[in-house]
Amino acid sequence: MKKHFSISIASVLAFGASLAYSADNTKTWTDPAIARKEDPDFSVQGEYGSAQPGASLGVQVVALGDGKFDAYFLEDGLPGLGWSKDKKRVRVSGAFVEDAVLFENESKEVEAVIGNGHIKGAVWGKPFELPRLERQSPTLGKEPPDGAVVLFDGSSAKGWKNGKVVDGLLAATGTTSEKTFKDCEIHIEFRTPYKPHARGQGRGNSGVYYGGRWETQVLDSFGLEGRMNETGGIYSIAAPKLNMCLPPLTWQTYDVEITAAKFDKEGRRVSWPRITVMLNGVVVHEDQELNKTHTTAAPIRGELKDEGGPVFLQNHGNPVFYRNIWVLPK
Repeated sequence: MKKHFSISIASVLAFGASLAYSADNTKTWTDPAIARKEDPDFSVQGEYGSAQPGASLGVQVVALGDGKFDAYFLEDGLPGLGWSKDKKRVRVSGAFVEDAVLFENESKEVEAVIGNGHIKGAVWGKPFELPRLERQSPTLGKEPPDGAVVLFDGSSAKGWKNGKVVDGLLAATGTTSEKTFKDCEIHIEFRTPYKPHARGQGRGNSGVYYGGRWETQVLDSFGLEGRMNETGGIYSIAAPKLNMCLPPLTWQTYDVEITAAKFDKEGRRVSWPRITVMLNGVVVHEDQELNKTHTTAAPIRGELKDEGGPVFLQNHGNPVFYRNIWVLPK
């Protein structure tokens, strides 16, 4: 293992990778085939591990631009396959050296190299080798059941205020469904762009608002902690139980069940609305109370009434796209 680290990670980060990169650090990719062709980092970033539960280790590699990466080493496998917030999670920085990416932390707790679609090395005193995975949500492409209202099937933006279709996809233009809903199930698929130089809320930001009031965040938060302002979070209300965000330019799914607020005969609210959220097939919120009249940047605010609300797709200045949107009223 030691022979892989004759060049220290510190020197790599100081002088940069040996590969040629674009001087445009605002570059954004919306097509995975083009990103793979133009940026060598795109084929390195992603998940490494087993697609089956029971693994002892999973690794998530996040591209930071110009041949630099953060890798998150996860005890007991990838999120949704074994890792949970009470398990070990160690972040290690790395970079390209010639045709491989090297990772090493100061304590030598982790030493690893990525090459030829695998990551191998030693972590917590144990050797490992893992292949790169491309996971898909088990609900991707889910068909609308009988009685569902199809809001977007790729053919047009009919039924959306300020809607715009690009190559059969619904753009995040701050568009609102003309139909409104109360108690319902919602399926929606989304894809964030690949923006390796961006950070935080500038990295593929949008959001899905239910009833026009409560947001589940859409963001390239792959590999991050899983906060309320990251994908899976209900903005300003609750963080997800698990960060199930997949890598950028991967199609992802929200499957959401909404129970509307309840009112007495005089129209007084007697209970807040509640929500259950599945992100990429994993429950990240279960019967969560929505104890505010709206979350940040909601288009509909003010006192709750005994009425339905629309689906709103936030425009946050990023090329985020949606598809296969349907609602099953209850």
